[in-house]
Amino acid sequence: MDPLSNILSLVKPRGYGSGVLAGGGSWAFAFPAYDGVKCYALVRGECWVTVDGVRDPVRLVTGDCLVLPHGRAFRLGSDLITPAADARTLLSGKPYNGVVTCAPGDDFLLLGGHFVLDENGDRLLKVLPPFVHARRESDRASLREAVERMLAEMRKSEPGGLLLAQQNAYTLLVLVLRTYLAEAQGGDVGWLLALADRQIAGAIASMHEQPARNWTVQALAETAGMSRTTFAERFRRIMGASPIAYLTRCRMLLAADRLMYTQDSISVVAESVGYESESAFSAAFKRTMGTVPREYCAARQTPGAGVESRGRP
Repeated sequence: MDPLSNILSLVKPRGYGSGVLAGGGSWAFAFPAYDGVKCYALVRGECWVTVDGVRDPVRLVTGDCLVLPHGRAFRLGSDLITPAADARTLLSGKPYNGVVTCAPGDDFLLLGGHFVLDENGDRLLKVLPPFVHARRESDRASLREAVERMLAEMRKSEPGGLLLAQQNAYTLLVLVLRTYLAEAQGGDVGWLLALADRQIAGAIASMHEQPARNWTVQALAETAGMSRTTFAERFRRIMGASPIAYLTRCRMLLAADRLMYTQDSISVVAESVGYESESAFSAAFKRTMGTVPREYCAARQTPGAGVESRGRP
């Protein structure tokens, strides 16, 4: 499994929704802070987005996609001067069938997906900037296909359609992150940017493919085709952490995932991520996750836990 797929496999949605915002003329809505990640694809028209804490607004045109990964409040509108109404009034007292009309007209159509992620997802996506704006023409075909399939499922109202629409919304998130990887520029740090560096990405892939291996910095440098010193310096500059620190976090996130979603014992999980001693594994787990494995499992085994639909973008 490639590193992006491997990392995103740890991002478990525990709630998600999807919908379409349509309209025309002048309109604007203010969306409050929220949990999780929002992903938008503009099917028709154009609009402006301003994100809390970000100085410059973002202009979206037909075909663009935007991911808002940190739950910040934001404003969405046809222009930058129309007073923004509270977005929570959009559905107030109205039946919801997947499409919300923000203003009379049909020159604007925006598809939205909303994901509430588990704790691992929050940790992994916090390295992203306040928004990810995907615009490359070469990526639009695959994004448009996901959008059209999602819209079709929402409009047909056939059995299983909501689930398929939600799955396509998650596909949109992956496609936009892939686009961001292709457009990544220097200057930022984090695992997503590191995947754009072919040599560093090779070392990261090796860690994810063999998390239990007794990796050393020298061995990782060899997988990257670099000297030990050059590799260690570049890895820390891009990732903001040493190779071994990243490896430990990778192992603990994998361990946390297995503790939550398998019946494996702590000793089996410890061995699967390279620890012969359960006590050494528990100590490393506590340093990384803030609690010991047994307490981690107990705190998250809530009755009725699962994926829910929130019914709106």
